[in-house]
Amino acid sequence: MALVLVPEPPLADWLAALDAQMQRSPAYFAGKPVVLDLTALASVPEVVGGLMEALAARGIRVIGIEGVEPATVGIELPPLLAGGRTVMDGIAAAPEPTVPGPAPAAPPPPEPGALLLEQHVRSGQSVVFPRGDVTIIGSVASGAEVVAGGSIHVYGALRGRAVAGVAGNPRARIFCRRLEAELLAIDGLYRTADDIEAGLRGRPAQAWLEADSMHVAGLD
Repeated sequence: MALVLVPEPPLADWLAALDAQMQRSPAYFAGKPVVLDLTALASVPEVVGGLMEALAARGIRVIGIEGVEPATVGIELPPLLAGGRTVMDGIAAAPEPTVPGPAPAAPPPPEPGALLLEQHVRSGQSVVFPRGDVTIIGSVASGAEVVAGGSIHVYGALRGRAVAGVAGNPRARIFCRRLEAELLAIDGLYRTADDIEAGLRGRPAQAWLEADSMHVAGLD
């Protein structure tokens, strides 16, 4: 399961205490997923962006946030969680105004329900598509991240982080041709590299949820 960090104001003092802890235990956060509880910062949401940059500079990878209103969560931030589960409450888009005149305005084209990428996802890149499945005709490098509202399909090596079902979809799955992932997550449940059976490394594999537990198995 993910570690939880609870930043408190003033942030400068909290970050200094975090630095002191990391000096005492340099490998404490290595390879571990982190959830950020922002309850204490709810009154100052404008500091969240700077906090995310400060944590990234310290090598801390945040995979989800808690304790803030959905309206304050932008697409550039990690998915919003509650109790380890993805929050379904979204902010509905305002309806398009009706164009005056005898003929109504044509409805906008439907948003795509899937995202197809025909290139590799390089280290440090983050692909976020909360509306459906993500398919990658290539590999996901170590240090990269793919976040999908539905399932994730990787036709190459999966070495980074794959977070599926962030729209509250426990039926989502993760498929890859070569499993070398740092982290797998579906609908708020996580497995890190240390929790994945060694015999599955480097093999075609899939991950899915069953009875509130994540399962990982080979496809060959």
